[in-house]
Parts: sequence; C-alpha cells; structure tokens
Amino acid sequence: MSSLEIRPAIAADLPFVTGIYDHAVRYGTATFELIPPDLPEMTRRFGVLMDGGFPYLVAALEGRVVGYAYAGAYRQRPAYRFTVENSVYLQPAIHRRGIGQQLLQRLITESEQRGYRQMIAVVGDSANAGSIGVHTKCGFQMIGTHPNVGFKFGRWLDTVMMQRALGEGGETLPAGNLGGS
Repeated sequence: MSSLEIRPAIAADLPFVTGIYDHAVRYGTATFELIPPDLPEMTRRFGVLMDGGFPYLVAALEGRVVGYAYAGAYRQRPAYRFTVENSVYLQPAIHRRGIGQQLLQRLITESEQRGYRQMIAVVGDSANAGSIGVHTKCGFQMIGTHPNVGFKFGRWLDTVMMQRALGEGGETLPAGNLGGS
C-alpha cells in the first residue's frame, strides 16, 4: 500500500467526504440516514464540528481522500461535555487494510488532547463485524445492543453501543471544568 497520510480535514476535502458518505447511506447499514446529504449540508455539518473545536480527520492515499473520521458531541446537555461520539467512514475499495483503525487511533489521540474523557461508538447494525472489530482493537468495550431500533432496506437493524475511556477517563476531575459544575 502506498503511503497513508492522516491529517485534519479542510473544506476542499468535503466533496470526497460527501461521496464516501453518500455510498454509506445508499448501500450500507453503518448509518441509519436514508437520504444522502448533499455537499452544502455536509459543509454545514463540518462547520458545526469545526466551530465546536472537535477533531475531524481525513485519510489520503496518493493525495486522494479515501476515508474520514470525526468526533462530535455525544449529547447536547452540558453534563455530557467531556464525552464525544465518533464516526469513521471509508471508501469500500479500501476496507480491511487497517486504515479505519489508524483513523480511529488518531481520532482518539486528538480527542484526548482536547480534554475529552470518554468516547462512544454507536455502531449501526449488529452484523457490522468490521466496525465492531476495529473499535475493539482500539480499546472500546461492548456496552450493549439496542435491538430493532432502526428500519432500513426493508429490515430491522440493531445499534451496538461501545465505549472507551480517553486519557484519565473518569478517574480524576477534569481540568478547568470546561464551563460547568
């Protein structure tokens, strides 16, 4: 495999990111979206994450974006401010090459550096062994399964909840308290 570059995403990457996600929505069960968002919507979502200071990364092979990962707010209420939820998507042609794992490991590091203490993975479809395996290799533990909570492609789908502590996790109080008690 040629040299892999993992770097912060920029606006110029968004057409590639949009294409990768479009395929995931249309043909996969990793996301429960039913209609692929267009470039303006993906640009809006990117802006929200950037304005929030969250990490957003792309993986590039020979200068071509082949995958992306980001962390965003797990929930909106302030008590969740130290917890992020991750997303990782790859072009289908590059699955099973370790790129997803490298993206997720870098995302974990970037999230820890920003002071987050927990990362949640909500894996679409309990049959998604690849995603479950990558998260397990990166230190996530199985928390539980929500059976039959999504309906896509004419069938019911589960979500699998996984979690990983970041940095000191819940062992110490957060520095600076990031704006709340």
